[in-house]
Amino acid sequence: MIIKLLLIIPLWILSLTTCLPQNPIFDNHYSPDTTEEHTSVQYRTGAEQIEEYINLFTNKKIGLVVNQTSTIKGQHLVDTLLKLGVHIEAIFSPEHGFLGMAPDGEMIQNFRDTKTGITIWSLYGKTKKPSPEQMERIDIMVYDIQDVGVRFYTYISTLHYVMEACAENGKPLIILDRPNPNGGYIDGPVLDTAFRSFVGMHPIPVVYGLTPGELANMINGEGWLRNSERCPLKVILLSCYRHGDIVSLPEQPSPNLPNDVAINLYPSLCWFEATPVSVGRGTPWPFQVIGFPDESCGSFIFEPHPIRNASINPPQKGKKCFGDDLRKTHQRNKIDLDIFIRYYQNLKRKTNFFERPNFFDKLAGTDQLRIEIENGKSEDEIRMNWEKQLKKYKTIRQKYLLYPDLQN
Repeated sequence: MIIKLLLIIPLWILSLTTCLPQNPIFDNHYSPDTTEEHTSVQYRTGAEQIEEYINLFTNKKIGLVVNQTSTIKGQHLVDTLLKLGVHIEAIFSPEHGFLGMAPDGEMIQNFRDTKTGITIWSLYGKTKKPSPEQMERIDIMVYDIQDVGVRFYTYISTLHYVMEACAENGKPLIILDRPNPNGGYIDGPVLDTAFRSFVGMHPIPVVYGLTPGELANMINGEGWLRNSERCPLKVILLSCYRHGDIVSLPEQPSPNLPNDVAINLYPSLCWFEATPVSVGRGTPWPFQVIGFPDESCGSFIFEPHPIRNASINPPQKGKKCFGDDLRKTHQRNKIDLDIFIRYYQNLKRKTNFFERPNFFDKLAGTDQLRIEIENGKSEDEIRMNWEKQLKKYKTIRQKYLLYPDLQN
């Protein structure tokens, strides 16, 4: 592979083209979905539509925000662009690193790729935002990372800081859009900005129903960047995609989301990360099984152990956990808060269930959810308190949709 210069972009804002449990805890609430077949749609990512952006790179130095998901029919975007003669000046990597092999929360280091000579700068280490010096080296920034449509998944926080750096340094950002595998519903509490953190930066619900390109337009349009600056933005759209389509991802987005089932369960199970309950980290089934070292939690048994590049020190390491096997249960089209409440009610007198309350509140984007659960509120009662803000959010969301929405 040879580094060579090509390609240009005006400071356009947008370009639009579209193509139309087994062994459950306490009862049989989780039953396999045998009534409906789910077939993944065939879509084309923004990255695949090379003809839409390749001429924008002529005689320009390109920065790429990419990871292992940034592929075009099995070939990495970096390799594709180098073969086309594009001058890739720098690569920026998010949580889990360029190769997507670092465990959750592990700091990523900068390094130089020996094969291409390209520097790979970490956006999940000492800094989470490209520096002015780094931005000075490039003419155009390109973002191409597969997301899962959940607020506390940190790739969208990286997107925010990249947009901010582009806005502050007058550099255009091109987003090669990708589908949202949880794009068929909107659910969860809307973030209270008092609880803003890297696992929740924007006043959006937990499951927010937007692609990265749509969210970027919302960030711009709602003035969420520092000093309400606007990022010079162009979105290369997906074709043949609609919100609500069943999407099967060709690459796993992170080490502990290995398949479609885990991605679908992630919004419902990530709450447990702030508790002593295991969600299967350190097993072959992360975010697909759930349990605790107490036989009252269920009859499915598993034992977490360290797994290189995925879970170095998983919760309940080396302990026999009893709970639920959710691998063959129905596909969720809402956050399953009920299972969290059930585990809380069963374990609250046996353990310090909310052992990391501040982290739980950051995941929830509010302290009200934890308080309501501790006060014995039911799922229906809790959901009633979400409705007003969700309705307001859905109205705002409509302004930024780039694709048809099967919910409407």
